[in-house]
Amino acid sequence: MATMMAPVEQREVLRCDHCSLVQFRTANALCRRCHKCLEVEEPEPAPAPLALVPPPSTQEGGLQVARAVRDLRHVRNLSQRQLAARMGVPRTYISKIENGKAMPTLSSLDRLARALQVDISALLRDSNTRHRDETAVLMTDPFLAEIAMYTSQLDDLQRSIFLNHVRELAAGRRRTA
Repeated sequence: MATMMAPVEQREVLRCDHCSLVQFRTANALCRRCHKCLEVEEPEPAPAPLALVPPPSTQEGGLQVARAVRDLRHVRNLSQRQLAARMGVPRTYISKIENGKAMPTLSSLDRLARALQVDISALLRDSNTRHRDETAVLMTDPFLAEIAMYTSQLDDLQRSIFLNHVRELAAGRRRTA
């Protein structure tokens, strides 16, 4: 019975941190040359006293570091792997931050901010403040400010039709009558 290999495009390419060999991920996650683990283990954070740690905020108005990191990473057109390389951490750590499973330390927040080329306060703003700041930036454009004045008077159906037209114009499609 023949064993089928996955296509090369679907296999993950890794570089061993110990011997620098570039290779496909192995089934046992060990380097083919030096036989050391290819997975970089992230240090476990020291457990904090329960009385000092607030429960994770599930409210929409609370701090949302995870969403801020993901949004900024997307704006910068970075993959999780690229951001992790800029920070010098495993990709899985970035994934855990973005999924809200890990809260970065202050030093990690500082490295995240530098890797994303933003001020650390951009990662720590709550969603209401971030939304207000983004709106203020958009309203500095006189054309968008004028459109916003009119769109607030539209009902849901009219607003939906208007936004679809704007999306088509932005995509460069022309409508034929």
